[in-house]
Amino acid sequence: MSDALPRLLCIMGSGETAPTMTSVHADLLGRLGPQPVPAVLLDTPFGFQENATDICTRAMAYFRDNVGNPITIASFRNHETATPLEYETMLTRIAEARYVFAGPGSPTYALRQWRDTRVSELLTAKLRDGGCVTFASAAACGLGVVALPVYEVYKVGEAPHWLEGMDLLSAIGLRVALIPHYNNAEGGTHDTRFCYMGERRLRMLEELLPDGVDVLGVDEHTACIFDLDTSTVTIRGRAGVTWRHRGESRRFENGESLPIAELARGGTPVAAAKPQPAARTPADSGATTAGTPFMEEITKQSTLAETALAQRDVDATVAALLAIDTQMHDWASDTLDSDERDRARALLRRHLVQLGDVARDGAADPRERVAPVIDRVLALRTELRGEGHYDLADRLRDLLVEAGVEVRDTRDGSAWDLN
Repeated sequence: MSDALPRLLCIMGSGETAPTMTSVHADLLGRLGPQPVPAVLLDTPFGFQENATDICTRAMAYFRDNVGNPITIASFRNHETATPLEYETMLTRIAEARYVFAGPGSPTYALRQWRDTRVSELLTAKLRDGGCVTFASAAACGLGVVALPVYEVYKVGEAPHWLEGMDLLSAIGLRVALIPHYNNAEGGTHDTRFCYMGERRLRMLEELLPDGVDVLGVDEHTACIFDLDTSTVTIRGRAGVTWRHRGESRRFENGESLPIAELARGGTPVAAAKPQPAARTPADSGATTAGTPFMEEITKQSTLAETALAQRDVDATVAALLAIDTQMHDWASDTLDSDERDRARALLRRHLVQLGDVARDGAADPRERVAPVIDRVLALRTELRGEGHYDLADRLRDLLVEAGVEVRDTRDGSAWDLN
């Protein structure tokens, strides 16, 4: 690895294969020498999932089509079944890459597979000799002194506890527990901040931290970029980064750049915020909880579609539905671990049915809609003529003609048609 390469560490709170982080990936890759930059995805964190191959395929498509730089897979899904050749191939891929990326999955599983391997050693070498390590979401949990076993606590119900982490961050002077998804709001009526732990469990976890270890939280769709050559850290994305020490926090917002040492000091603390429920859309909109950039746009366009349908504005309705479809396409490569795509598709299908109802009404034979009125008017005209009020009868006929109704008097009475 050339000494001329910058030494970079990027931590993403979430959205690692979403449009929100595309420019971050592209900018980091752009700093790593001639294009295309040798880049690898570590599939270990999600190696246990049945759709692991699909996640790899989507990630490769995202880097190729969105970021503009291909990425290959450094595969090591299970240390018990991997052959010596597979293991050495994975290590070689990491060593040769200038950009190493890992993201969704389980931090517990990843750390268990990487334990007693050279993965941590090779990642540390990137930070020492040159290259970029970009870890996000589940993979980012393992970067600190200790790691959060998210699923075991949040899904299985185990008591809050820490696992031993890879401790890569100590190499840049940070002794922390890294918590992604720091501002998560999926819970709606219950607190799911701090990577689904909430304030109560996070306080319990803080009591279990080793001496001298604090919490570094990275918000969703936010990147915390460490430049080891300049000893600075820059925040990019939709939100910010939090340094938390025993319940007290200091925030660093999008666009801020500061010395790493200042981040490590934590600055002047402020009281921890109270839990806030996730924002909700009006109950009659049919949309569900917003929170991620994906669902925020889906919810916005769904509301526009509802309004347009109520006003029978077909063009505006179609525009909103096309925007929903575009949003779903743009986020197709993202490894969203939620039901948001299903919710978006359900909204799109519901609005299509509603639009069909409007179209069905509009496609009905207009003669059938106006016939009851015109027949009554012509009957009144006949009565007026029978009573000798020819001027009024002619006036009724003239009004119908002006409205686009052709009236023909026959031996059997008046007939009409629409012009």
